[in-house]
Amino acid sequence: MHTVFDDFLTLEVNNLHVDVLTGIYSEETHLPQPLRISIRARLRVGDHYDPVTPLTQSKNYMDLKHAASTALPEGVHFTLIEAVADHIIDTIFLQDDKVSHVEVKIVKLALSERGEEIGITLGRGRK
Repeated sequence: MHTVFDDFLTLEVNNLHVDVLTGIYSEETHLPQPLRISIRARLRVGDHYDPVTPLTQSKNYMDLKHAASTALPEGVHFTLIEAVADHIIDTIFLQDDKVSHVEVKIVKLALSERGEEIGITLGRGRK
């Protein structure tokens, strides 16, 4: 049996450490919580990439990092980390119409006692 795979391009930024006002702990202390954020953005793939293919045929990785850090509104308390993930996803979709799907994984570092990863992964396709 022969399996056919579709071409794809996924840009990734993994393990960004970002302090965000989120959850009950931040609500009580008014201090941000440390989160570890990873992003996977699926893009419309080009026919072929050669040494002179311009950046416009892909996406700048720093745009993903920006969406998970400096693009998060300062001083805003997100009750759920799902809302943090949705904000990141919305930002990436607004940045570039070549992005078809975004997945955001958020680990709440303050909950980890022995290296466990406790958190969520939210994925959304462009609507």
